Formats: sequence, C-alpha cells, structure tokens
Amino acid sequence: MSRRLVFSTPMNKPHTYQVITYGCQMNAHDSERIAGLLDEAGYQPVDEGKDADIIVFNTCSVRENADNRLYGNLGHLAPLKAANPAMQIAVGGCMAQKDKDLVISKAPWVDVVFGTHNIAHLPALLDQARSEKSPQVEILDSLVTFPSNLPTRRQSAYSAWVTISVGCNNTCTFCIVPTVRGKELDREEEDIVGEVTALVGQGVQEVTLLGQNVNTYGVGSGQPDAFARLLRTVGSVEGLQRLRFASPHPAYFTDSVIAAMAETPTVMPSLHMPLQSGSDEVLKKMRRAYRRDRFMDIIASVRAALPDAAVTTDVIVGFPGETEQDFEATLDIVRQARFSGAFTFLYSPRPGTVAATMENQVPPEVAQGRYTQLVELLDEIAWQENKTLVGHKVEILFATGEGRKDESTQRISGRARDNRLVHVQLPRQGEIPRPGDLATTTITYGAPHHLLADSPLENLIRTPGGDAWESLHQRDGSSAAIRSG
Repeated sequence: MSRRLVFSTPMNKPHTYQVITYGCQMNAHDSERIAGLLDEAGYQPVDEGKDADIIVFNTCSVRENADNRLYGNLGHLAPLKAANPAMQIAVGGCMAQKDKDLVISKAPWVDVVFGTHNIAHLPALLDQARSEKSPQVEILDSLVTFPSNLPTRRQSAYSAWVTISVGCNNTCTFCIVPTVRGKELDREEEDIVGEVTALVGQGVQEVTLLGQNVNTYGVGSGQPDAFARLLRTVGSVEGLQRLRFASPHPAYFTDSVIAAMAETPTVMPSLHMPLQSGSDEVLKKMRRAYRRDRFMDIIASVRAALPDAAVTTDVIVGFPGETEQDFEATLDIVRQARFSGAFTFLYSPRPGTVAATMENQVPPEVAQGRYTQLVELLDEIAWQENKTLVGHKVEILFATGEGRKDESTQRISGRARDNRLVHVQLPRQGEIPRPGDLATTTITYGAPHHLLADSPLENLIRTPGGDAWESLHQRDGSSAAIRSG
C-alpha cells in the first residue's frame, strides 16, 4: 500500500474499485461477491498498481496480524483520502463484524463499515456515504440474503467455489468465527446442485464446496450422512471434472464421506483435515471434540480407501498452557501423518474468545522457537513426499490464477488431482495448454512446495472456448481486482 494513488473520476467515467482480501477461502469467495455487486452497480475493476476510486478491504479476525495489517494499510491511505475526499474506503468482513464502530473510531477517514451478513448492501452504503458525506456503519446480527444468491465475479473462469453453508455451531476456545459468522445455516441441496450445474454450463471444470465445517452439512437437521450424499450428487453433475471440499471437522468426519470420496470419480484424492494440536490435553482446552487417536484413525481410513490421497492440515503453536510435552505430541503426529502441506499459526489471543483469558500464556520467544521447528519438520516431510512422485504420471488442470512460474524457464502451472502445484515445461512444438485444459505429464523433480514436470504433455484435452495461455498476462481486471492481502 506504499504506492502512490491518485483518485479523480471524470463525470463521464464510471467509478473504479479494488477489493483487497485477508483470510480464508470463505473470505476470498465473499470478495468475488463484493466484486460482482460492484460490477452490477456500474463500477469497474482495476488492476493492482492502478488508480482506483474505491478500495474495499474484506477482513479476517482469526489472527491478530490481520488487524494490524488492516489498520496499517488504512493509515497509508489517510493522506491520500485527505488529498482527495472523493475517494471512498470500505471495510467489511469478519473484523468489521467484530469491531463495528471501532473501525471508524480508529480510522475516521473510512467511509463504509459493513459486516458479514450484509454484503449485498455495500453499493447502497457507498452511495449513501457519498450523498450524506458521512461514514456509514451497518452491522447486522443475522443473514439477510444467502450469499450464493448474489452476483459473483470469479477469480477463475475454470475453477469455482460453491458455498453449501455459512456460520458455525462449535465453541472452539481460540476462535471468533461463530461470533462474526453466526450459527450454521445450510443451503438446500437442490440450490447447490443447480449452482454447480450452471457453473459447469459456463465452462467451470473444478468446484470446491465451502463451509466453515463443510461436513456438518445436514447434521443440524438430523441428517448425519447429508454431506456424503451431497458429494455423490454434485460429483455426478454432467461435465464436472473435479470436485473438492474445504474444510471438514474431524469430529464429524464419517465413513460415509470416505466412501463417497473413494466411489465418486470426480471427487479428488485430496483432503484438508485441521489438526490444530497433537496433544489431547491441548485439544481439550481448545474444545476440539476429537483426540489424537481419532484424528489418526481418519487419516488411516482415508489412505486405505484412497492410497494416492494428499492430506494437508492446520496447526496452532503456542496455545495457552502448551508444554514441551504437548508440542512434542504435535511433532509426533506430524511425523506419523506425513502431511503434504500445512497452514501453521502462532497462537494470538483474540478478544472475545475464552482462550484469551486463559492462564499460562506461552511466552512469544518460546512459541516462535516451536513454530520454527514445526515449519522445518513440515517442509522436510513435504519435500520427502514430493520426491516419491518423481517418475509418476499425473493429470494437470491448468487454471487461471496459477499462472506462469517463471518467464525464463518457460513453465506453466496447474494442479494435480491431489491438489499439488505442478510447474510444467512449455511444449517446444505443438499445442500450448490454456486455462481449463487437462493434460497428463510425468513428474521429474519434487521440491518442498511444488513439483516440476519437464516431460512432454500427453492426452491434452481442450476446454471449449478456452482463452490462449498468453491471455493470462493481458488482464481485464476480472481477477486482478480481487487480490490477497
């Protein structure tokens, strides 16, 4: 945000916007809806680095550094806003839902603050702030419109997120999500299938089903196998190539889901299963309704049914009261589970959570040392696992958003069925893959966080109407307007 921005919109030109996103896939999908709403209202997206009349921050509240980054970026924008009052700044998402009027108190130059339940109102709030020349704060306690009913500007033409539920009914002591997202609300199965069918009709090859705890879908209405049934139903949509989901909760992960994964060809052999801690004592303090043996039983069952499955996870280091023995228990599970990747977090107390008031907060220097040790172990295991794939054939989906790894190496990128990132050598002759195309290739090198394939492509399947690969470098704003913060 240190770049120079100049905001001036001639009367005959539409307002322009950028959406800056912090947080999870749910937030990223919400940002697609924010962009869709602004498009529908007549605004135009602009690429990062270009001038914009409206900056929208879609915020996260899970980690303390997300708060710090937001207020730091708002501080950078303050003099620009003072120089050009016509510029508008909006703050939405989980942190806005949590902080409410505090955002305006800390950054009075912000024009609009909106919550997780009223994304649809953003264009009207911007208009109201502009006409009344005063900040608008609207934070609702419950959902107004199910977000999947809103217009969407997707980041990719060939991969799409589909929300099957919003909110969370759990009470994890470290998590603020139930407070800012509300109780779980499920969509009707026919609405989900209808959206997926429509997306496939638009050329989407890959769909990821989203929920705060995606596998609790239907549990609240007494249907414990509803998510497994949904996987089979969505997986059978004609024309869909790949189906994924994120993120399940270990406590509700059933054998019926594993069977649906194994028996539905379009469900990919990849699983993100949040561990959080390998210590039963810490899991108990976290109010995670499973223990380490249950977690490892799930991993074993998944790998028995899908031997090629890649499993990723989430781990929190430095939770209050975590001892060296607790941390060693986490390292032990990491060694046993052999994750292909992980999102790792240093615990930070969040106001409004039970854990924030717990005694025995781990000293920062101790937590940092454990974090470094964990990341080193995870990287080493991921590298070892990736090396085992050398010589194996994999199917790649080339998708908008992965892009070219390096101009000098002339590689293009995509995802294997197990969701590993693969950088593929551009063919010296013949057809060049486009976003949305599928092809098979042989892995020639395994790095810690990606695979290389310098082998010829085989079985190239063209996506009807796919753009030339070079179009990825000729942005029209469709994805550049939404960037990760």
